[in-house]
Amino acid sequence: MTPPVLVWLRDDLRVADNPALTAAVDRGGPVVVVVVHDELSPELRPLGGAARWWWHGSLTALDERLGELGATLVLRRGAAETVIPELVAEIGASAVVWNRRYTPARAIDARLRARLAADGIEVHSFAAALLAEPGRVLTGAGQPYRVFTPFWRAASALDFRMPVPAPERIPGLAVDGDSLADWDLLPTRPDWAAGLRATWTPGEAAALDRLDEFATGALADYHRRDEPAVDATSRLSPRLRFGELSPAQVWTRIHAADLPPAARRNVAKFGSELGWRDFNAQLLFHHPELATENYRGEFDAFPWSVADPTELAAWQQGRTGIPIVDAGMRELWRTGVMHNRVRMIVASFLIKNLLIDWRIGEAWFWDTLVDADEASNPGNWQWVAGSGSDAAPYFRVFNPVTQATRFDPDERYLRRWVPELGTPDYPEPIVDLAESRARALDAYQHMRATTGRGATA
Repeated sequence: MTPPVLVWLRDDLRVADNPALTAAVDRGGPVVVVVVHDELSPELRPLGGAARWWWHGSLTALDERLGELGATLVLRRGAAETVIPELVAEIGASAVVWNRRYTPARAIDARLRARLAADGIEVHSFAAALLAEPGRVLTGAGQPYRVFTPFWRAASALDFRMPVPAPERIPGLAVDGDSLADWDLLPTRPDWAAGLRATWTPGEAAALDRLDEFATGALADYHRRDEPAVDATSRLSPRLRFGELSPAQVWTRIHAADLPPAARRNVAKFGSELGWRDFNAQLLFHHPELATENYRGEFDAFPWSVADPTELAAWQQGRTGIPIVDAGMRELWRTGVMHNRVRMIVASFLIKNLLIDWRIGEAWFWDTLVDADEASNPGNWQWVAGSGSDAAPYFRVFNPVTQATRFDPDERYLRRWVPELGTPDYPEPIVDLAESRARALDAYQHMRATTGRGATA
């Protein structure tokens, strides 16, 4: 009898195009699928509240889907380097398979691989999370790219892998595990997730449906993606974050022969957004401290203000008196996402008009976004701050009034999220935009004078 294989899933909560799962099934023996809730390993960044809510829903859907195919999702809590070897011994597994990750947690995988191999257990890992793994996209000198455009030019010239179909059947094995309810991922006191439930249905089936809806619908309007009131974005980011979809599936679908003609003009631009995701993953791969340290060292000398608790709370709650900032922050709190153009505006306001360290904003997004990604979240915040790789120059300060006039001219987005706009109930601005912009530029000049270096990207 062929011995069991253990499939360890992480941010790849799907059955279709799951190379590790497919490889396990192809071996012909029993398959055990495990997800580990590891709150002990220091290389893992604990999920924020909104992401925990999504994870619960995605795991629920995955368990149902595996059950349909004959397998069971086993949940175990503890340090992965303890849980996985114990489970291998418990089921008598001959091999462990997983899809590779590129975060600091890959150090856990390396140690575990060595330990299992020493015990005579096969370990196989697979590429599944990116279009191109970091080691495939390097400069002529063998170094990682620091600028997105040449990175994406090189990456998009590669042959990306094709998705693999879902197994028709998974020969499961009865193994005890935790109850998902015991993981306490959902908010209860208070239950603040009503808006998330009204907005999203986590899980692979919903993800595939949304991908098809986007390819045949909103992709045709993607050239209007900067208009927050227009349904022109993919809404796939949390699906990719938790691996309910793979980028290979998305790439293949938007290049399918049945794509509507109106959508074809937007394929290249949307494809480059998948490339931006890969670019941020490369940054984190080579700079594991991306969420806590400036990528550009000169920003260590930047004179951030001590965060005013009142101003910070006004930003978090959408009560700054700057309508588009408030609209975005309220959308975030209600739905767990924010329109991408508005994300840049609210980040610029916090960093440059309030002079609050980008790391404080990054941490708030990490806790409130359902799509909080360990690479993209800090990568995008550092892009706005000017401290990142290929970043916007710090002296480029988004004017939120001008941005709202340009991208939401009829105020549909503003009125949806700030219904009291124009009434006495709406607060006065907490800062003067012109004065705070001048203060930001002074701070930037101070940094340049202190370090003797520019940061004009």
